[in-house]
Amino acid sequence: MENTKNASLSKLIPVMFCFFAMGFVDLVGIASNYVKADLNLTDSQANIFPSLVFFWFLIFSVPTGMLMSRIGQRKTVLLSLVVTFASLLLPVFGDSYMLMLISFSLLGIGNALMQTSLNPLLSNIVRGDRLASSLTFGQFVKAIASFLAPYIAMWGATQTIPSFGLGWRVLFPIYLIIAVVAILLLNGAQIEEEKEEGKPSTLGQCLALLGKPFILLSFIGIMCHVGIDVGTNTTAPKILMERLNMGLDEAAFAPVSTLYSVRPVVSWDRLSYVKCPPNHSSGLVWP
Repeated sequence: MENTKNASLSKLIPVMFCFFAMGFVDLVGIASNYVKADLNLTDSQANIFPSLVFFWFLIFSVPTGMLMSRIGQRKTVLLSLVVTFASLLLPVFGDSYMLMLISFSLLGIGNALMQTSLNPLLSNIVRGDRLASSLTFGQFVKAIASFLAPYIAMWGATQTIPSFGLGWRVLFPIYLIIAVVAILLLNGAQIEEEKEEGKPSTLGQCLALLGKPFILLSFIGIMCHVGIDVGTNTTAPKILMERLNMGLDEAAFAPVSTLYSVRPVVSWDRLSYVKCPPNHSSGLVWP
């Protein structure tokens, strides 16, 4: 019994590190404000950054599901961590407009890969009644990364912590180190995955799910939720700076106080388990 518990923890801990890495995408809100200040960008130019991140999520989410059915969930999560690692490495070498565009694009691609494959991977470790609570705990771990990002950037900008000349960009190497730890832990974890039955789903079959009212309404609801989340994350510091004459370093905590400290932990995880029907069947497949 004790050996079984230890074996489960050895698999669960790497996955929770991956959930933390999933939260890196929320740094785009505060980062876009700092990049705007550093490069004297207009609002239109700065707003490209958060839009770019989630544009790539739109493009890659369905193909990632198809890729996952071919190479497996664990390898897909590892690929997402490698892409995320690359996105965090680039800002260490500079903060030019083009470099940050590439960095945030890679961050969006890595997040799309991870969002699609991480929850199914967890279902291979935790089953039954404990799955829902484990998924919610994973979202809690993800929120910690989202919560810390504005503070780390603010501490780096004000030299509260050693920034090694990077200023607010010290956020990137800190999260990069955590991404490396997640890669090493997950690479060493032995996780047995359930094999998919039937043929891999096609793109058309995946998109056909939007023809079902429940899936369509859930899709619209999540889209609105993410839009409000990202919009507040990006614009709250700007509003404080304009209306209350705060500096950027003072206003950096706004997304934390307005989003992560007061919002409940809402889990959309079960929706992420809706699978495209295999070629020989119709309807939705739930875990």
